[in-house]
Formats: sequence, structure tokens, C-alpha cells
Amino acid sequence: MDYKYIESLVLRSKNGDPISKEELAKEFRPLILNIVKRTFLHGYDNEDIQNECYRTLFKCLSMYDLERHRFVAYASNAIKNNINDLIKRVKNRSPIEGSEALTLSDNLEHNLSSKGDSLEEVLCSESDYELLKIAINSLNKEEKELIIFIFFKNNTVSAYAALKNMPYSTVNRKKAVTLMKLSKYFIDTQHII
Repeated sequence: MDYKYIESLVLRSKNGDPISKEELAKEFRPLILNIVKRTFLHGYDNEDIQNECYRTLFKCLSMYDLERHRFVAYASNAIKNNINDLIKRVKNRSPIEGSEALTLSDNLEHNLSSKGDSLEEVLCSESDYELLKIAINSLNKEEKELIIFIFFKNNTVSAYAALKNMPYSTVNRKKAVTLMKLSKYFIDTQHII
């Protein structure tokens, strides 16, 4: 490689000359092809690896300081380092991300997780929700307000204490008593069902 020629291509490319950018890519082509030839990455073909190298080259071009006059070394090391990092990432990748994620067998439905809930789960959830609504409605106004503020609006006991100008310990005790009432309601309801 002619280092002075490369530096002139870099200068013209940074000034917006697309032809110089293409020439720069041609100059680095032998290095990139050599790296691609020596690299195997599971899930990547040669063109993918080559594109990673060119992506790194153009990133180096955009970040390069023209006063350094060492673009060839800078870009070459960056390309090699990027490919080494890519190899480490692929090597450490979980097997559930790749081709081993799907195991074809007779009981495929047991290997795949279901995104949707079953009808039984939906009905039970709706039933629990209705029961919870009835239980909360059995509380007095202050207890309802406390439960809604803390559990449904995702606030803290401290925030409720500050809002009501009450000591933290008092609010914490009221919360415990209210939760015990709800618990007792659910226990009593289960005996009826």
C-alpha cells in the first residue's frame, strides 16, 4: 500500500469525494479479503464478515484525525479488533439465540413457550380480579385510598405518609392492618366457594 496515496484518499473522502471513498475501499480490499478468508463465525457468511470490515473502515474514516498521518495502521488495527470482538461475542452467545433455538420433535408444543394465556388462566385471572375488586370495595374509604395509592399507583408508604402528613410508622401499620383484612376476606371467601 502506498501510504501517502491512502492519506490523500482519506483527505478527499473526508471532504466529501465519493470516488475517493470507493478507491479507499479498493485499497483495503486485499487486507479485508485476507481477514475474511481466515475467519469463521457461526451464523455469518463471508459477505457478512466482509461487510463488518467495510463498516469498520468507514467508521474509522469518519473518526480519523488528519494530523496523525497513520490511517493505514489505524484502520487495519480497528478492523482486526472489531473482528476479534465479533468472534468473542459470537462465541459467548447463548445457544437459544441461534439455530439450536428450535428443536423439532414430536412434542414441539412443549419446547415452545406460549405467548398467550390458556382459557383457564384467563378465566382464573378474571375471577381473581373480580374477587379482588369486591374485597377492596369492602374496605373503608381511607383503607381503599391507601391500597390504591401504594399498590395500583406504585407509590411508597413514605410518599403516602408525606401526602397525609402522618408518621411513617402509622401508615405502615395501617397498611399491614388493611392487608390482613384483605387476606381474611380471601380466606373467608374460599370457604364459601
